Amino acid sequence: MMGIQDGQARHSRLGRADFQAKVDGKQTDLYYLTNKNGVEIAVTNFGGRVVEIWAPDKNGQFADIVLGHDNVNAYANYKGERFLGATIGRYGNRIDKGQFTLDGKDYQLPINDKPNSLHGGDKGFDMVVWDADQTNPQTLVLSYVSKDGEQGYPGTMKVKMTYHLSNDNEFVITHEATTDKNTVINLTHHSFFNLHGAGNGTINDHVLMLNADKFTPVNNVLIPTGELTDVTDTPMDFRKATPIGERVDNNFEQLAFGHGYDHNWVLKRKTANELELAASVHEPVSGRYMEVWTTEPGIQFYGGNFFDGSMIGKRGQKYNYRASLALETQHFPDSPNHPNFPSTVLKPGEQYKHICVYKFGVK
Repeated sequence: MMGIQDGQARHSRLGRADFQAKVDGKQTDLYYLTNKNGVEIAVTNFGGRVVEIWAPDKNGQFADIVLGHDNVNAYANYKGERFLGATIGRYGNRIDKGQFTLDGKDYQLPINDKPNSLHGGDKGFDMVVWDADQTNPQTLVLSYVSKDGEQGYPGTMKVKMTYHLSNDNEFVITHEATTDKNTVINLTHHSFFNLHGAGNGTINDHVLMLNADKFTPVNNVLIPTGELTDVTDTPMDFRKATPIGERVDNNFEQLAFGHGYDHNWVLKRKTANELELAASVHEPVSGRYMEVWTTEPGIQFYGGNFFDGSMIGKRGQKYNYRASLALETQHFPDSPNHPNFPSTVLKPGEQYKHICVYKFGVK
């Protein structure tokens, strides 16, 4: 179904024609979500990617606060960071050596982040064309059928993702899936944010709160050790809102392994699967403020440590070192290999459902 046309987008600098192509024989396009406050989100059905988010500052000035490209070919033929704005699946984050055992059978996934499998493999959900259906300016429904054996995963999985922009400036992402065989699943969203505006300065001055008493420490290839470690008296303690850059270069083994922050935090939850506050980010100069709410047990905070200025994004912007952050609500990395972690197994007759909300405001 046709998306909202370019002319109905107030702020966007994108050209719809630049997102209309055939990838693997399927048509890509550009869609807009808009609300009564002027907030605007541009999405392509290639990878379910968020291309732009236009949000106001404390003076009512709008800026595009996510990294991305201004044409679909730059995503399909990526150089450098592959996951800009994407839907991640079947399994978000890393699986050790790309291997897991389920129901006594061993599975081998593609190794695309040596020596591990990352974010679904060589061709995860970020690199496929989703069917798109938009019935109103605030809601887009994306769907995809992942066939049995795709990227090494068992079971044919039917996935539906609903993107909704509320009049309270909430970007609500609802992931749903079913399977015909026992499998594992961990879907997440991978926008890279900079509340100054994408391509405009560091995120080290952003003030971050993570609602987590513990995190999952990793080894030197970023695979969890299996422990749940208390954040107290470490640079991983964001229970009190703290500038990201304040401790990022501390002499701390976990920061050395991640080249900065690239870890999963164990959220301090009151319920099993209701929406709860996971994180907040405040950029004091513009006043932009973002909350992250989720039904998931964990959140990956990544501080843009692997950008080096060589990637050129929208409007010719260079994407520099530590100039963006990702907050990915999720189950824990490598869960299929850690029985003490919350299970990521999905069985026939069950429904996977994961809601993530990015709420935009000012302070």
